[in-house]
Amino acid sequence: MQLLSAGGSDFWNASNSNCEFMLFIYRQASLKSAPMHYIHELITSSSWIAVVALIAAFAVLAKSADLFVDSSICIATRFNVPRMIIGIVLVSMGTTAPELTVSLVSSLKGQPEMALGNAIGSVICDDGLALPLCALTAVGTIAIAPHVLKVSCIYLVIIQIVFCTFVLGDATLDRVEGIILVTIFVVYISQLLYSSRKKDADTETLDPQHKDHSKDSMVKLSILFIISLAALIFASDIIVSSATTIARGLNIPEFIIAVTMVALGTSVPEIATCITAARRGEGALAVGNILGADVLNICWVAGASAIANDLIVHPPRQAHLMILSMVIIVSTMLVMLRWGHSLTRRKGLVLLAMYVVYLLATFLFFPPPVETL
Repeated sequence: MQLLSAGGSDFWNASNSNCEFMLFIYRQASLKSAPMHYIHELITSSSWIAVVALIAAFAVLAKSADLFVDSSICIATRFNVPRMIIGIVLVSMGTTAPELTVSLVSSLKGQPEMALGNAIGSVICDDGLALPLCALTAVGTIAIAPHVLKVSCIYLVIIQIVFCTFVLGDATLDRVEGIILVTIFVVYISQLLYSSRKKDADTETLDPQHKDHSKDSMVKLSILFIISLAALIFASDIIVSSATTIARGLNIPEFIIAVTMVALGTSVPEIATCITAARRGEGALAVGNILGADVLNICWVAGASAIANDLIVHPPRQAHLMILSMVIIVSTMLVMLRWGHSLTRRKGLVLLAMYVVYLLATFLFFPPPVETL
């Protein structure tokens, strides 16, 4: 077998094995139990079973995302905190749990490329896919709280500069740099909460359904939040497994599975939450989720993984392309949100187009291996 591009083939061969490894880690680390083992074995045994599982998983995903958004809104109301703050702090911590699990375990298992690539890829996917889908499915223009956006913008710019300084030189994120990133994350959350307390109370109104739920006890709301989050992650896991099985059953090349299933796999909770919140008229919660997820993925996910084990990316140009793409997409997103302090469908289309360009650039610079007879 002769490969047309040595550099590209190395990347895609690594991606193929990483696809398998990521799915394995996600199942074992985040949902490690005998029942889940049997469920995954059953799904991978037949494409028809995978189709049924995929449909059922999407139904569970839709309902759990509904409950997750409901409970988040009610918690925000009980504490008199703006929805965007809850989205950044609470919702984003929950929806980035899969990224943290995959990256941390990948680091401990000696797969630094997967750990760092997952964190960076999730930021690109969240800003280039989840946020545009939020804009396109929203009931109208999404208003952004200026003071919350200001804090997030400042920290995201600082975080990108620090992260690029750490990684671009030697394609490595070591333990000391990981500790610095985690520290920045703690300071960011503290600053965000402090600034929100100085502002007026949340003036957003609740529909009758939310008003009824907001009277529930904090224990009940917390249980609902945790159960719906667990169901959200469970459904996401089944979707990734089922979609991968179906793709292989249709003889779709492994490199396409690596780019789509692996790139989107751990971001499904954010995508589902954003679309659900946007359709319910809770766009601020969705945007807050993405802003918080960006900071979490860079500082918390990548930082904690680096503390566990130095993250070294090979080949370096792979890291350079992903980081450059991340900086461009995130910077564009911040400028658009600052422009009029709103997110419109037109802005969403621009971000979505940039995500498509990123995928095409990945294929261009790292072409998949092609066999010649």
